[in-house]
Amino acid sequence: MADYEPPAAGSPSAGGQASSAAAPARELVHNPTIRLHGTVDDAMLDTFLDGVARAEGGQGPVAVEVCTLGGDAEVGRRMVLEVGLARERLPGRRLIFIGKTIVYSAGVTIMSAFPHEDRFVTSDGVFLIHCRQLEKTVELSGPMRGSMPLVESLCRQLKLGCEMEIQGFRRLIAGSEIEMEEVLDKGLHNWYLTAEDALERRLIAGIIDCD
Repeated sequence: MADYEPPAAGSPSAGGQASSAAAPARELVHNPTIRLHGTVDDAMLDTFLDGVARAEGGQGPVAVEVCTLGGDAEVGRRMVLEVGLARERLPGRRLIFIGKTIVYSAGVTIMSAFPHEDRFVTSDGVFLIHCRQLEKTVELSGPMRGSMPLVESLCRQLKLGCEMEIQGFRRLIAGSEIEMEEVLDKGLHNWYLTAEDALERRLIAGIIDCD
């Protein structure tokens, strides 16, 4: 099979569906190369790495199916890294994201590793985008000077978290019609998008009709 060449940026998706040239083959929808279901955690990461190893030496597109309510944000970041490394291990092969039914939270982080033109979702799909979360109770007692390192460490954690959030959102919305200001604002209070919403805003390339 010839090396994959992505469709030109801005190519239309007629009737709310991806064009036949861009959409994954029906066989890949039924039998994706890698299936990632459940919580985004170390087990899901292992499943992805095993799937990439099995795909080496093969031909054609590599479809990654994802259905998740979310999970560990840092594992999501690691999987973004591994998707990039998979492209090096599988040169000339198109990596396709296929979201099915639910792609929440860290699942959206995984999707961000795929360029806009390689993202697809089933017609019943729903996305959840939100800002990075922190639940932490800090108790200060004793000399104030002794508490400063703890406060400074927490401030540093918050600053780094916000920087990673911006990086992730920038990758997610690249090629879409969503601006950073909007995703930062709506992501504060959980932003749900249907498959149609995501296609209209060019967050994905097409919708897979499963009716």
